[in-house]
Amino acid sequence: MKTKHLLSLLRNLVAWGLSAIMFIPLLLVVINSLKTRAEADAMDMRLPSSLQWSNFAVVIEEGKLVQSFFNSLLYAVGAMVGSVLLASLAAYVLSRRRTRLNRALYFYLIMGIAMPTNFVTLMKVMQWTHLVNTQTGIILMMTASAIPFSVFLIYGFVSSVPRELDESGIVDGCTPVRLFFSVVFPLLTPVLVTVAILNFMGAWSDFIHPLYFLNSSEKWPMTLAVYNFFGRFEVYWNLVSADIVLTTLPVIAIYLLGQRFIISGMMSGSVKG
Repeated sequence: MKTKHLLSLLRNLVAWGLSAIMFIPLLLVVINSLKTRAEADAMDMRLPSSLQWSNFAVVIEEGKLVQSFFNSLLYAVGAMVGSVLLASLAAYVLSRRRTRLNRALYFYLIMGIAMPTNFVTLMKVMQWTHLVNTQTGIILMMTASAIPFSVFLIYGFVSSVPRELDESGIVDGCTPVRLFFSVVFPLLTPVLVTVAILNFMGAWSDFIHPLYFLNSSEKWPMTLAVYNFFGRFEVYWNLVSADIVLTTLPVIAIYLLGQRFIISGMMSGSVKG
C-alpha cells in the first residue's frame, strides 16, 4: 500500500515539475514586461524594483495593438464559425452514410491533419481568386486549415446521437437541413464547443498565413504586430515582453474558460464511433 502511495506521489511530483518547466518561459516574459529597459536587458527571473505598468500603454500605442486586436478577433471568430458549421455538416453526413465513397472522402479530409501546406499552389489559388491581401481570404484559409481536425473530432461524436432521432424528425416533416440544426446540432454541443475553442486559438495564433498573404499593415493580426514591433524595438526587451503578454492573454483566457469542454469533448469524440 505504501509503495502505491509513493509511486502516486512520485508521478504527481514529476507532473508538477514538467508543468513548472512549461510555465517558466511565460513567467519570464511576464516578469520582464514589468521591468525598466535596463533591468529587462538581462532577461532573468529577478523581480522588478518597481512595476512598470506604463510598458503596456507604450506597446498599445506604438504597436497599434487595438487595430490588430480587432483584426485578430475578426479572423479568429470568422474561422471558428466557418469551420464549426462546415465540419459539423460534413461529419454528420459522412458518419450517417458510411458508403465507400463517404469513407474515402472522410480519410481524404483527415489527411489534411498531417499533410503540409503547399504555399506555392496556395498562392496561385489566392491570386486566381483575387483574395491576396484581403481579410476574406485570410478567414477562408484559416477555416479550410481547421476543417480536417474538426471533422475528425466531430465524426466520432456523431455516432453517439441515436439514429431514431433522425427518423422521428423525418416523420414530423423536417427537411434535412432543419433536422440537422434543430435536432442533431444541439446534441453535439460538447464537441462543438471543443472544436470552436481549439479553432479560435489556432486562428488567433496563426502567423504564417497573414505573413504570406497580407501586405497591408492595417489588416495585420496581433501575431504580425508583435513581429513588426520586435523588429522596431528589439533592444527594448521590456516592451517586447509586454507586447507578447498582451497578445497571448486572449488565448489563455479562452483556454481557461473552455478547458473542461476541451477535455470532455475530445474524450467523447475519441471513444465513440
